[in-house]
Amino acid sequence: MPDDDQTLPEPGAASVPPETAETPETAVEPAAEPAEAAPRAAELSPAECAARLAELFPALFAPPPKPLKLRIQADIQARAPGIFTRRTLSVFLHRYTTSNAYLSALVKAEQRFDLDGQPAGELSAEHRELAAAEIARRRGVHEQRRAAERAAARAADAEARRQQQADHEARRDRAGLLRAFETTTLTPANFCALKGIAEAELEAVLEQARRERAERPPMPPREARPGGPRPDRGPRRDGERGPGPRRDGARPQGPRGERGPRPEGQGRPPKR
Repeated sequence: MPDDDQTLPEPGAASVPPETAETPETAVEPAAEPAEAAPRAAELSPAECAARLAELFPALFAPPPKPLKLRIQADIQARAPGIFTRRTLSVFLHRYTTSNAYLSALVKAEQRFDLDGQPAGELSAEHRELAAAEIARRRGVHEQRRAAERAAARAADAEARRQQQADHEARRDRAGLLRAFETTTLTPANFCALKGIAEAELEAVLEQARRERAERPPMPPREARPGGPRPDRGPRRDGERGPGPRRDGARPQGPRGERGPRPEGQGRPPKR
């Protein structure tokens, strides 16, 4: 069967026999020019096909999706000849009828619709059940994929935290090793034996520790540290103390103030 997109030659069109030497006097009529072939339909992308169908048949292909009449492709070719190739329509209709939006429309609808948006047959319960089952399957696959992605993200975060903690501890150990090496009186061999490090690796570890120490930000000045002197107090002079009781419990020095009379019964007992 020939392709719908090909143009068949007109019936009865025969080639004209060539001229012969035996009949030079016979006038030969010029051959009739063949009819101009119809232009082939251009291949359209699914998006271009959707836009063209929505323009030609808005009652059916404008959003939201509607269940399509069975054998709708033949109706499209009959109503819009030469616009869509068979392959273009097949690819588009496959994508259109397997989309989540179209399957959801199948679950809720009871009728199919033609190119004019008119009911064109009842939608079977079997098709609705198949659409619902496919939606449930896709939802399950989506949820499993999301759960796997979340688990992978949590595992990656945990691994990053472990690696960060390991790097921090390694830097701290190298810094401690450098401080110990700078103050030790042991020979490098004895120092390595004490610290449990190979002597061939010592210099590389110390050099890395020196670089890391140089990269650390400088310590803040003493005045800016917590617990430093308050800005509203000046330096204390020798022998001067602040207000409040003395730490040793002794009475503060200085003239004693005037005392009033003691109440009766609270004086010192008489000497015996």
